[in-house]
Amino acid sequence: MSETRFNIVFDGALMPGVDTTTAKLNLAELFKSDISAIERLFSGRKVALKSNLSQSEAQKYLEALNKSGIDARIEAEPSLQLNLGEVQESPLHHSNSIVDPVSPYAPPRAQVGEALAEYSTLKPFSFEGRIGRLRYLAWTMVLTLAMMPVIGIAFWFSLTWILASNSLAAMIIGGLLGVAIALGFAFVSIQFSVQRLHDVGWSGWLWLLNLVPFVGSIFPLVLICTPGNTGANRYGPPPPPNSTAVKVLSWLWVVLIALVLVGAVAGAFSGIGEELGSSSLSSYESSYESSESTEDTAEEPAVEAAEPAPPSVDYEEEEEQ
Repeated sequence: MSETRFNIVFDGALMPGVDTTTAKLNLAELFKSDISAIERLFSGRKVALKSNLSQSEAQKYLEALNKSGIDARIEAEPSLQLNLGEVQESPLHHSNSIVDPVSPYAPPRAQVGEALAEYSTLKPFSFEGRIGRLRYLAWTMVLTLAMMPVIGIAFWFSLTWILASNSLAAMIIGGLLGVAIALGFAFVSIQFSVQRLHDVGWSGWLWLLNLVPFVGSIFPLVLICTPGNTGANRYGPPPPPNSTAVKVLSWLWVVLIALVLVGAVAGAFSGIGEELGSSSLSSYESSYESSESTEDTAEEPAVEAAEPAPPSVDYEEEEEQ
């Protein structure tokens, strides 16, 4: 007696909490297939994903499918029984249409189900979706340009209120307002970073590496330099192509960094020039003071040497006497 073989059967059902798009992407990655081939499996008809398996093999395949969000099941293969009395000649159909055989293992020909979008929908204020490197720089530049005037106005308003009222409540409210604004901009910046991580295929929780010393100073450069996945990944389809505005805003970072570097170099040279000027002036003053002290010490012995002259006059007066 031969061993019973099993099939993995799927009829379009999904595990709880799994959406159709995610299930299709996971199934395509599991079977190393393209999305167009996976679309045909979601027609609602019963399809055998794997056939002629032992019970242990079928259980392994079922666990892998369940982890990917597919609610498949195991069915035993029916035993083949041939009854010659039930064999009938099928009539010929003179029709241009092709009739599919009624078989639970035949792949469906009709494309039924949700079509996968070519590009993902942009969601700036969300932790879902994907953005590329240029769009990440452009959105960050917009956030920076919006943050500077808001912080300036809030600081001016808080300072004016504190100076006018001169109360502790004004200082507390001004401080809380500044903290709230900073947290709001930081929250949006985290959303941009998470979407950039999704584009690479990484988990958004990796953003926490920014809080690690030394690693946090390098990790933003990794987000800027690492290219994203060309096709769809587990976080959805790729982002749409970059517009002209995105390219212009991303290049503003290059201009801003160049201005900062030029300002830093000019400030460094100015500081060095001032330090050299002050050191040369101090050395000149010290040398001038030392020369004056040398001249004073040289004049004193001359005066002292001239003092013994009067005794010679006294000696001449004694000889005259």
